[in-house]
Amino acid sequence: MKRRTFFKTTLPVVLPALVNGFSLRAWAHSPLLQATPRGAGEDRVLVLIQLSGGNDGLNTVIPLEYYPAYLKARPNIAIPEEKILPLEGCDGTGLNPAMPELQRLFAAGKLAILQGVSYPQPNFSHFRATDIWLTGADAGQILPTGWAGRYLNDAYPRWPQDYPNPSMPDPLAIQIGGIVSPALQGPTLTMGMAISNPNSFYNLLNDRPAGPFDSRAGEQLAFIREMAVKTDQYAGVIRKAAQKVTKQSDLYPAAGKNPLADQLKIVARLVAGGLKTRFYLVSMGGFDTHARQVETSDTTTGTHAKLLARLSEAVHAFQDDLQFLKVDDRVVGMTFSEFGRRIQSNASGGTDHGAAAPVFVFGSPVEGGIVGTNPVWPDKLTVNDNIAMQHDFRAVYGSLLEKWFLADASETTSVLLKDYPVLPLIRS
Repeated sequence: MKRRTFFKTTLPVVLPALVNGFSLRAWAHSPLLQATPRGAGEDRVLVLIQLSGGNDGLNTVIPLEYYPAYLKARPNIAIPEEKILPLEGCDGTGLNPAMPELQRLFAAGKLAILQGVSYPQPNFSHFRATDIWLTGADAGQILPTGWAGRYLNDAYPRWPQDYPNPSMPDPLAIQIGGIVSPALQGPTLTMGMAISNPNSFYNLLNDRPAGPFDSRAGEQLAFIREMAVKTDQYAGVIRKAAQKVTKQSDLYPAAGKNPLADQLKIVARLVAGGLKTRFYLVSMGGFDTHARQVETSDTTTGTHAKLLARLSEAVHAFQDDLQFLKVDDRVVGMTFSEFGRRIQSNASGGTDHGAAAPVFVFGSPVEGGIVGTNPVWPDKLTVNDNIAMQHDFRAVYGSLLEKWFLADASETTSVLLKDYPVLPLIRS
């Protein structure tokens, strides 16, 4: 098997310690990137926050104007009406009480809430639904490339041969944690690299090796090592950028208390350090809340509330940090999950896999407010009823490519393979 064929037809390979001994990870053949893109907006950054497991959108953004129907559908997990956080200027909609920081971000005009985000004929498998969101595929379509990978491949041609170079010495995309997301897979090679975890990032800054890597796997391992050498070229620029920042926001919790905040703190540091990296991906799991989603004694507490509290705290600290570091005008963030949950709660005090759910887009450049309307449903519900789609998730991607990265309409259509309406997410 030829080396390129091997990597195009196998799963991602983790490189735990191949970059001067540091825990930078690359996907099968990924160093990184780039040249000057064809359009403007090359100094702009998009941060993607993946909420793995399928977030219950109906207990995240709550339809206050239909509270009796909401309570009837979810008698064992409904948030008490008086505890729901009101949204300024939107009397009919509120947030879970675990998210006061996002409530304040909304009041400041720096948070957009998109209602009912999904796609036609949604899939309820975690693996398949995640793949659809990361690749931008239709429900019945398998795509070998990621939506962001296609954009990066078009915007930065002749990668990796011509990179790094003086015009673009930095990684095009960085994931904090794990291996590089399929969202960054290009037509031939992945377009991103990963820092395996926050600890490995600080090891990199302090020149502490992650440990030995001893194995024999013939030509394939040799190729991995060869590509790791190229990835090594980016370790220096990452270190240099990070070392420029010596003070960050005090709002971050102590290290290890909020893993999402730990990841976003690294992102803010690299952005402020001057990296031209376009995409950052971070994630948090635990949203597959089939049972005991809330505490029966107090539905404002429990597993889901803890997750939302961490998300709210992390995003707020990150936004505060971006402003403290004077780079908030360069960054827009977006949350997404592979699906929402059913309208009705189940007998186990949880929710089952569903369809549409809200998406948060945040940042100083964002057009704050609610895009869409509160979900409605019939009086006679069944366990199979779902929140209806109002916005295709690819319309969110396309709107950010067009209005944030300033891609032209033809480029957006090429990346997303279809035309989608442009949503009012970014201020003019």
